[in-house]
Parts: sequence; C-alpha cells; structure tokens
Amino acid sequence: MDKLKVGIIGLGGICRYAHMPAYLNMDNVEVSAICDILPEKIDSFKEQYNMSDIPSFTDFNDLLNFDGLDFVDICTPNYLHSIIAVAAMEKGLHVFCEKPDAVSVEEAEKMKAASEKYSRHLMVMRNNRYRPTAKYLKQFIEDGKMGEVYCGRCGWQRRRGIPGKGGWFTTKAQSGGGPLIDLGVHMIDLSIWLMGNPTPVAVSGCTYAKFADSGVSDSVHSRFGSAKEDGTFDVEDLAMGFIRFDNGACLQIEFSWASNVEKEQLFVELRGTKAGSKFSSNTNRLKIFSEEYGNLVDSEPVTADDNKGMQQHEANLRHFADVISGAAEPDFVPAQGVNMIKILEAMYKSAETGKEVRF
Repeated sequence: MDKLKVGIIGLGGICRYAHMPAYLNMDNVEVSAICDILPEKIDSFKEQYNMSDIPSFTDFNDLLNFDGLDFVDICTPNYLHSIIAVAAMEKGLHVFCEKPDAVSVEEAEKMKAASEKYSRHLMVMRNNRYRPTAKYLKQFIEDGKMGEVYCGRCGWQRRRGIPGKGGWFTTKAQSGGGPLIDLGVHMIDLSIWLMGNPTPVAVSGCTYAKFADSGVSDSVHSRFGSAKEDGTFDVEDLAMGFIRFDNGACLQIEFSWASNVEKEQLFVELRGTKAGSKFSSNTNRLKIFSEEYGNLVDSEPVTADDNKGMQQHEANLRHFADVISGAAEPDFVPAQGVNMIKILEAMYKSAETGKEVRF
C-alpha cells in the first residue's frame, strides 16, 4: 500500500515532542514537506531528523500547493489553525490539527463548513481519549456498568507552569486565552466523550490573572513556546466554571497555569447511578467506586501505563491515517469541535459579564 504523504506546518515543540516521533513509528505515513515561518527552525528540524533533502517552505500557502500531499498536520499558534485548515481543504487536502480547534466559534464553524463542502476529513488532537484508562472507562460506561452518568468534575492544575511567557501562548490575539483554551480542551473533551457527548446548553465561570509577574516554574510543560522578556501577558492563569448539558448532566471545571496548589495534576471524576470513577495523573490509575451485595466496593483496574511519553498522540495520529485510508470511522467529528469552542468562548464571556451564558 502506498504511504500517505503529510506536510507539517509549524515545527515547534509539539511537532518535535509528539507529532514527528509518531510519524517515524508509522509505516503508512511519510513526512513529505515541512513549513515554518522561521528558517532557523526548518534548518534545525532537518538536522535533528536527518532530512536535509525534504522540501521546505516558510509560507504555508506554498506548502499547500506542493504536489502529492494527502493531508496536512497543523502545529502552529492557535489563531492560525482555522485559517490554514480552511485553505488546505480548499486545496483538496485532509486536515489534522493540534488543539484547540480554533480561537472562536465563528472560526470553528468555518472549519466544519469547509470539511463538509469539500468532503475532506478534519480531525483535531484529542489524545487523552487514547489513554488506556480512558478506553477502559469508555467501554465500562457503554456497557452500562456506571448506570446514568449525571455529573462530574475535571481539571488540570499547575502550581507554576506558564508556557512561553511573553510569547504567543500568553498573547490573547494569538492564543485565544490562557489555560482554559490551552488545557481545558483536553480534560473537558475527555469528560464529555466519556459522558456520551451530551450537548452543552449553559456555562458559567470565572477567570483570574494573578501570576503574570512570577518567574518561577516547576512544570516541564512550561518549556513549550518561546518566552519573551518584554512580551505580552493578557490572558488568565486560572479558570473555574460549570457546564450544563441538554440531558440534565453537569460538569465542574478548573484549569490553571499557576495557582497555589500542592502540585500539578490533571484529573477526571465522573459519578453515575451504579458507580463512580476517578482518574488522576498523581497516580496514573483509574479507580471505580460502587456498591455490591450491600457493601461499598472500591476497585482499581489494571490497565496499560497511561504515562508512556507521547503514545496517546501517536494513537490519535494513527487513527486519523486509518480514517483517511477508509479503514476506520472517525471517533471525532467537527461538530464536537464547534461545541468545545462554544464552551470556552462562553466561559470567557461569563467571566467578563458575571452572568451565566446560555446557548
């Protein structure tokens, strides 16, 4: 079988830590072209991966016009996601994109419309769905063992872990926001996916910026992005909120780059009528809480390790390649991305106005 040919746009940290290593492990995909606005990043990428002869571009439009590509992989700052995705689908290319889907509902809807108009596959990174614990819990819920899953809470808390301070991550015009849009996509999506993808109907929340002047970091994740001493910091460093869904379920959320907590953790807790569940990165284990024979029962399924490098990113990219090849049905559709950005945008609006936002 011929290999799928991908062009990567954006050669920063997420490309090098997650996407490129995945492609090197895949025997059905070939990286055929690369693009970055900074020539020095192109040069260092070629040297790092011993790819001196690979076609390279500093303008993404030139890469889109490169003959023979099957899809593009967008690893740029957030504000460019929708612009490049729509342009790529207009050229007949399938699109895989790093999260978040877009920086506004309007832009996310443009991506969805282009996917439908040009009959191209569009998928945005949802790597946490591929955690072994998440896959186990998804099957557990679908088999009815949790009963009705009616509420939950999720988050990603960092004590100090602001990425690329002063750069595009902390510049709202380029990122769309702070930890809510950066980290929120991960755990909100995982929670909603596990809950059966209910439709959000209302959101309320608060955002805070209290650590813009702090230079302390205890998180490896702060290595992402390029920091600038005299750069911009006009986004939140903490967001907390509440989501209501059309089926009556609800979800509490909390995301921070910096707050005075014990230590960094990401977590998802769900509560059902037959059982509840909890996953935390502090233990990388899934716990189930239920009742049997008149007794309360705690169980801890033994799944594969959730914390092996970037394996979930690779699984997501492998799934997309299978979708393009016709070997799998997509487990993510653009409408889910639009709903995600609706939630995030409503959270920011609620924080600004002090009122619940209804859809």
